[in-house]
Amino acid sequence: MICITIISDCVVGNGVTYRGNVSVTKSGRTCQRWDANTPHRPEIHITEFPNAGLVENFCRNPVRGFFGERHDIPWCYTTDPNVMWESCDIPPCS
Repeated sequence: MICITIISDCVVGNGVTYRGNVSVTKSGRTCQRWDANTPHRPEIHITEFPNAGLVENFCRNPVRGFFGERHDIPWCYTTDPNVMWESCDIPPCS
């Protein structure tokens, strides 16, 4: 079986399938790596969502978000100690 991942610079629906390389939030904050614990201890862990593409510091939407809420678009934990997470500005696919 061959598995192919398509990297896209746009979002379909709520972005659960987004696998692009955007790593900056809508306000310009750098995203924290998904496997890092500083400056924030993530609620979302790679082992809980093995198919969510939680690699490096790319924006993602692994369905369950901060405190269990659902996000409408990809987001990330930020490297700003004062802002735990923020949505990313990724355009919808046409």
